[in-house]
Amino acid sequence: MADVESFTLDHTAVKAPYVRLIGTETGLRGDVISNFDVRFVQPNEGEIPTAGIHTIEHMLASLLRDRLEGIIDISPFGCRTGFHLITWGEPALDDVVAALREGLRFIAEEAVESDIPGVDAVSCGNYRDHSLHTAREWSALILQQGISLDAFERVGV
Repeated sequence: MADVESFTLDHTAVKAPYVRLIGTETGLRGDVISNFDVRFVQPNEGEIPTAGIHTIEHMLASLLRDRLEGIIDISPFGCRTGFHLITWGEPALDDVVAALREGLRFIAEEAVESDIPGVDAVSCGNYRDHSLHTAREWSALILQQGISLDAFERVGV
């Protein structure tokens, strides 16, 4: 089996919340993609409930595209402690964190049910499993803790 970077990361050494550039890859035509570890919860100490992380996922999928160019995808980790963020190019870590802070602030302070995209049977494979209330609570907590620019030390919080 191929090595997967996230399975070689020492999850006991990181200090969430943080954003970490996992790496970049260059395609055959020279296009670069960046893969970020967007960790909101300390691994093995907690997890965002499914309905809350699902709502955060739907909202950030839209909110980040409004705030940062080149978003390909933002997908939750199966462990529910954060997300993979995949982008075209090599955005600055500061810009990624700023976009995340703005998106989370909107979720925590302003969002209403009608702001959640893709919450019907046509546009979501599990549309009944959403919770704006939980998404708000977790977004506020993440912002309160601060998002670090370093996975192993609290920097720029």
